[in-house]
Amino acid sequence: MNFVSSKMAAIVLAAAIGASAMAAGPVNVLASSGTQASTAGFQDINEAGVPSADAILTLVKQGAMNGYGNGLIKPNAVVSRAELAKLVVTGLALPIQAAQPEGVTDLEADKWYYSYVATLINLGAMKAEDERLKPNGPVTAAELADVVSKALKRDAASVKYWAQAVNAKPESVTRGELAQLIVTAQKAKPSVDAKVVQIKPLNTITLEVTFSEPLTAEDAALDEALSNFSFNNGLAMLNVPQLKTGSIATYIVPTTPQKAGTAYELTYKGNASGEFTGSGEKIEMSGVSQVSYDTFEVVSELSNGITDYGNVIAAYSVGRAAIAFILDENNNFNGRTYEIISSMRSKQVTITPEGGAPMTATYVLFTQATDGRQAPKFRLPEGSVLQPGVNYTVSSEWANIKSSTFVAKETAPLVIASAKAIDESSLELTLKADPKDELFAVRSLELTGSDGSKLTAAYKLTSRKGATGIFELTGGSKLTAGMTYEVKAASAWATGQDITVTLAK
Repeated sequence: MNFVSSKMAAIVLAAAIGASAMAAGPVNVLASSGTQASTAGFQDINEAGVPSADAILTLVKQGAMNGYGNGLIKPNAVVSRAELAKLVVTGLALPIQAAQPEGVTDLEADKWYYSYVATLINLGAMKAEDERLKPNGPVTAAELADVVSKALKRDAASVKYWAQAVNAKPESVTRGELAQLIVTAQKAKPSVDAKVVQIKPLNTITLEVTFSEPLTAEDAALDEALSNFSFNNGLAMLNVPQLKTGSIATYIVPTTPQKAGTAYELTYKGNASGEFTGSGEKIEMSGVSQVSYDTFEVVSELSNGITDYGNVIAAYSVGRAAIAFILDENNNFNGRTYEIISSMRSKQVTITPEGGAPMTATYVLFTQATDGRQAPKFRLPEGSVLQPGVNYTVSSEWANIKSSTFVAKETAPLVIASAKAIDESSLELTLKADPKDELFAVRSLELTGSDGSKLTAAYKLTSRKGATGIFELTGGSKLTAGMTYEVKAASAWATGQDITVTLAK
């Protein structure tokens, strides 16, 4: 991996941090005033041009970093694993867990670094290889990012991005580079006292909201977030705020469609937290196509500068590693500005048959971006079907659709190959072919026991692995051990002959 220059690093990190610096104080730890650094009393950071001077001084004042007793702090000295452990534990104020770690043969209890190293091992943030930690060995950039991300409980992609920004070399890390990353990591610790710093509408259904600090997991959970965020003039948040990869505390927030030019106010946790003007910018979608007898998809293309939010948020940075990337504060990457599609939860479109009345189709959960495609699925109202040979037009108040029509055709249902009971409350269903998409979503099965009893099982969202998905019994019902159940699709979405399950006694 090529690492950016010091000059470019300052720009990159400032971009990653974004507007949160405005409320949280200086966060760009690459900048050095010289005057502030000179008060540290260390000869080797008195000179102007030491990029880590401010970060070092910050950590010295906190008691997290020490000099060598001879007027030197050695900002360019290579960091050992022992030094890394101390600075991570003290800099991030981690509770000491000094129990002797198992499976480590070179960690002695009388060493100055013992409690710090033991803490990181016991927290799962540091690990030994072949039972040896090598506490005096040099720290690589990859190890630095791994340890800090686990200690901070932050996605590794963001921490690697910050490490690149401080110019950490792949093969070794200096004390100054480590200090800069720790100070950045301190700003990335979640807080229940986080305040809104900036609100920026990206398009009619997407806001970008920057906080002074990251939200806690509890405050970012769905029910709590829906309670914490409120807007006037009929606007509402529809799903959880998602932290942008590489940022300190900037979130993608999905909303109901905003009205262009309307003044909105955000109230967060009961406090007035800022105003913004609604965006009328619609998302440019490429086209529509039918996927089943009652379902169609609306497609967008990454190559056209439209990205699903899952590609650029911290929560999905591992699962979508092959296509994930990091946007700067202007949502640029590699010279291109991207439009972000936020969560489709509760989104709707209008579908109108030629010569007929329009219908409202609703987004099918967890179909937004699967199998590498940006193609959220929409389903007709219960009981409605697409009529073969009829021309349909799809429109939306949140999107412009370039190719908005399709002619419906007969579509074969999915074919069930087998079913197997997992336990008394769930079963595994396998199709004859991989549907290559989340076509199980919001579908159900009917189970008829040999005694005539009827049960219903609903698809467990996101459980599909290839042609196999998991269905869970509804209403607290359970399979009776030893009884054989006939399994059929609850509607025309799938067919299958002589499909049965039996829960072993």
